[in-house]
Amino acid sequence: MSQPLVILATASYDHTIRFWEAKSGRCYRTIQYPDSQVNRLEITPDKRYLAAAGNPHIRLFDVNSNSPQPIRNSFLSNAWQVMTYDSHTNNVMAVGFQCDGNWMYSGSEDGTVKIWDLRAPGCQREYESRAAVNTVVLHPNQMELISGDQNGNIRVWDLTANSCSCELVPEVDTAVRSLTVMWDGSLVVAANNRGICYVWRLLRGTQTMTNFEPLHKLQAHKGYILKCLLSPEFCEPHRYLATASSDHTVKIWNVDGFTLEKTLRGHERWVWDCVFSVDGAYLITASSDTTARLWSMANGEVIRVYQGHHKAAICCALHDGADPSST
Repeated sequence: MSQPLVILATASYDHTIRFWEAKSGRCYRTIQYPDSQVNRLEITPDKRYLAAAGNPHIRLFDVNSNSPQPIRNSFLSNAWQVMTYDSHTNNVMAVGFQCDGNWMYSGSEDGTVKIWDLRAPGCQREYESRAAVNTVVLHPNQMELISGDQNGNIRVWDLTANSCSCELVPEVDTAVRSLTVMWDGSLVVAANNRGICYVWRLLRGTQTMTNFEPLHKLQAHKGYILKCLLSPEFCEPHRYLATASSDHTVKIWNVDGFTLEKTLRGHERWVWDCVFSVDGAYLITASSDTTARLWSMANGEVIRVYQGHHKAAICCALHDGADPSST
């Protein structure tokens, strides 16, 4: 099976993961996921695997296979080993990969952040957040994880020192729903349950980025912000912040001054997730109205609607860039 140039996947409360042809809108593969709902999807940098974060486990699926079964074995050290990602005890709300794809990180409502070496079985590191973790992002320096939790805490986990190096509380007892870091490590944005985005400049001068300088406070929505996302490197010189909300809209903000560029309207219920194309020209969104949508960033219009889920579509993943190992 040849590898698709563009991998688009969505997951829903209907316990399925669907793969789509992005341009045509055709669903070409459906994976049944009976164990739980899927809270988050992420594609490995080499496009080989799709990670599905559920309750309480993480499953990896082969992107280039028609098998409905998750990857359970890996050939390591001249022997087949069972690969399990099951040590969380509650919903896994965040999952992502180091840039070379050697390890995976996760955050869970069990209050922990974990690191998994994909070349070895089991969980290698665990950090205690002391509250349900809603979001985790990896700083571009690949040496720090930033987590946000239900109690409103933001913590920086220094992977070299193997400890928490910084703690912030933008609003006490107001859940941090989503975090995003600019591709060059210059900014971090935290979105909360009050529809507010807090923006910090990350001061340079050292290898680590634990010096946060408050830059902006943005009342982006009247409802919850469910996802915030800064635009990728190849969107330059334009820099955008996308905010997806329970008010059924996605708003696009110009990072220069955080002025509202456009509001994406069309979803009929909560918008849970969004992801930019590699060049920042398009945005994919997933909504409780059961659809995912492809939007033009140029004019804010819907280009394609992906229909097929029977319940809320709550997460999406897109990989339309090159395999970094081939460049």
